Amino acid sequence: MLWIGGPPGAGKTTVARLIARRYGLRWYNADAHTWEHRDRAIAAGHPAAIRFEALPRAERWSVPEAELIAMSLHHERGRMIVDDLRALPAAPLIIAEGTPITPAVVATVPGGPAASVWLRPSAGVQRARLAGRGLSDGPLTLYRSLVGEIEAEVAEYGARSLVVDGSGGVEETVAAVEKIFAGTLGGGPVAETAGERARLLRYANRATVAQYEAFFARPWSPGDARTAVHAFACECGRADCRDDIDLAIADFPAPPDDAASPPVLAPGHHRADQGVPGIAGRAGLSHHALDRPLSRRRPAADSTGRGCPSG
Repeated sequence: MLWIGGPPGAGKTTVARLIARRYGLRWYNADAHTWEHRDRAIAAGHPAAIRFEALPRAERWSVPEAELIAMSLHHERGRMIVDDLRALPAAPLIIAEGTPITPAVVATVPGGPAASVWLRPSAGVQRARLAGRGLSDGPLTLYRSLVGEIEAEVAEYGARSLVVDGSGGVEETVAAVEKIFAGTLGGGPVAETAGERARLLRYANRATVAQYEAFFARPWSPGDARTAVHAFACECGRADCRDDIDLAIADFPAPPDDAASPPVLAPGHHRADQGVPGIAGRAGLSHHALDRPLSRRRPAADSTGRGCPSG
């Protein structure tokens, strides 16, 4: 198990996603489980989770900072993430990332601290990245306040961290994280075949679909699955593929995710091990992962909830 933590705007998802596709790992994106975790907290009677749903959307972001953090379930979600990961197959290797992944959480997992890193964006880098997401003042306040929470915990636990100051690009950050994880990456296990890689990509894509569906199921949520478009990973399973395909949530193949399910494919790509025709997405909207701004690759906080849920 590999762990990447850090505040919003650190680049966790970009780095983990690229490493997962490059090496054939299972990518666990905590953002994709935001609303599932909130539903679990509500079912358990968590007061802050219940209050978040009950407040009008505008009022959620006018509460004091401490209440913003409480309603984000930042600390509670870490334990849920560990439960999720324990339920997944042991192979291939899992790379888990998200803001609720904290040093305290990772310390509860045998071997966790040795296979973890926290990305720490400079104030300027975080400000620039969050500005590109079109967030309102409330989520921005929450996201910036989480920096202090995470910095304090990293210091308390002596956790390994990597400063992201904008002096290098995405590949430089990826290379630095790969160096930290070199021993574990070298030992595997990893997906070996195109079919295995494709199934891991479907797992990650399906988690994103579930994220949107759980958000749209809320009575106060705007939008719907017919109009919401997400950049899904191409499921061709090629080791060198980094393409994304813009596809409406409602157009993603319905379960079950078995051999008969059509893969989501970038134009010109195909699954060599599968005779089922693929879904090529919207014409002209296939993108290389490194060419896309982060805010276009994932749902914005004010629409479907990222690492720290909003609405």
